[in-house]
Amino acid sequence: MFQYEFMQRAFLAGGLIALIAPILGIYLVLRRQSFMSDTLSHVSMAGVALGTVIHVEPVLSGFLFAILGGLLIEQLRRTYKTYSEVPVAIIMTSGLALAMVLMSMKASLSKSFSSYLFGSIVAVSRTQLIIIAAVTLIGLAFFVLLRRPLYAMTFEEDTAAVSGVPVKLMSFAFAVMTGMIVAAAMPIVGVLLVSSLIVLPSALALRFARGFASAALLAVIAGMTGVFSGLTASYYTDTPPGGTIALILLVFLLGGIAIQRAAKMLGIWKAGDVSASGVPQSRKRQSNQTIHKRSY
Repeated sequence: MFQYEFMQRAFLAGGLIALIAPILGIYLVLRRQSFMSDTLSHVSMAGVALGTVIHVEPVLSGFLFAILGGLLIEQLRRTYKTYSEVPVAIIMTSGLALAMVLMSMKASLSKSFSSYLFGSIVAVSRTQLIIIAAVTLIGLAFFVLLRRPLYAMTFEEDTAAVSGVPVKLMSFAFAVMTGMIVAAAMPIVGVLLVSSLIVLPSALALRFARGFASAALLAVIAGMTGVFSGLTASYYTDTPPGGTIALILLVFLLGGIAIQRAAKMLGIWKAGDVSASGVPQSRKRQSNQTIHKRSY
């Protein structure tokens, strides 16, 4: 299959996205914003539709809308502090409504949108590959250079602010980064399943990892394995790549949970690691101190 140039681009793009998307997923899951990626993918779809209607590069307009959507969610999150799910619902419904209206303006647009909805290995152009590579490099630099303030902000924003972390600026920067990664992942898994590549590997990693860094590494390994095996299976079975990747990642997650439960029943698995007790309770201040010492 590697004799075809589009498969080479698909594997390269998939590998790049699998390198950065699961790391983002770790932060989103711990911040309880798992649906943010799904929301921004729908907003990005509205940007793609608008770009097609007004004859602007759809990829760029999709990126712009995803970034703006992330900024709006962050702003609304500060307005509705008690109801954290409200901003996601507002932006998601707005993005879907705008996409539907724009699609109705051009009859041929709905037919070409299947590749955006479900992903297509032939849809990854050279321009998109360059954009994906740029987003991956920027994302890696962002998460590596700012890992300490991001980590502190993830568990307790008030404590991070007291410690001198510019929480508001960091939150908006994180929202922009989330929009960029979501928009970059769309050609691989599609709008409807983009959150699977971001959330499922991180959900698996947080079940087994004993620290924050190990969780990120395990999530990346799971993401890359799922993407490469999904693209291979999609090529030979002629199935949608996005759906195939998502199903494989789901099998990984369910298999991991089953193995962990079996190990606990046999007394092999010890409770007390980050996945078993630390992550859900890490928002409590006493667990916060323990995880900080163990991870850094």
